[in-house]
Amino acid sequence: MRHPKTNGFVERFNRTMLDEFFIIKLREKVYESVDALQEDFDKWLKFYNEQYPHMGYRNHGKTPLERINAFTKSVNLDA
Repeated sequence: MRHPKTNGFVERFNRTMLDEFFIIKLREKVYESVDALQEDFDKWLKFYNEQYPHMGYRNHGKTPLERINAFTKSVNLDA
């Protein structure tokens, strides 16, 4: 039951994280600490969630933050 097919969204994110952050950053920079790596990863994650358009069938070119905001507005969670 625990194999990549059970959660494709997580597997796709893991691959994107590897390809677009870790492989690139670990070739560009020598990190002196895990905290320094975490700081750069946090910046990338903010970019990924707020500025990076996602082309999956559920996002249609919107960022995750745009999709969350649209969802909360549609179900009126503030009421």
